[in-house]
Amino acid sequence: MKLRLVLGLLLALASPPVRAAPCLLCAADAPGAARVRDSAVPLRVEVETRLDMGRIAVGAGGGEIEVDPVTGARRLRGDVIDLGGFALTGTVTVRGEPGAEVRVILPASVDLEGSHGRTARVTGLATDLSAAPRLGPDGRLQFRFGGRLQIAGLDDGDYRGRIPVTVEYQ
Repeated sequence: MKLRLVLGLLLALASPPVRAAPCLLCAADAPGAARVRDSAVPLRVEVETRLDMGRIAVGAGGGEIEVDPVTGARRLRGDVIDLGGFALTGTVTVRGEPGAEVRVILPASVDLEGSHGRTARVTGLATDLSAAPRLGPDGRLQFRFGGRLQIAGLDDGDYRGRIPVTVEYQ
């Protein structure tokens, strides 16, 4: 079995702060019309820690690496071998209006670019947030996220990409 090394996977979460805009076509009293909370305090999203899957070797059959957002545990499936290193959940801090309810949106999948034009896909992005997250009394909310990296057989390299994080007032 010939193995190749995947080193230093880093997913940068840099995305600008997002504030939801009101729907100009929705009537305020229309059934099912979405109401957007208007706040004088804009939301700020800061990346504290980047998601890092660690170091692995990938065999001809390919496989996947999953980092759990709650426990931080790394699970390997398929034709992959753990070569050590630390797997890290991503950590994001949101600041805004104290006590406000927010909604955090992560994409369904993100394609990463690797060496030699190869790509790998991150799916199953999830956070450790409750169903209705709120900013604390200090206007701050911190959460962790993880996901699953799928790598085709013998696709070695250093894969990088950006995961857009959208945060809106509810």
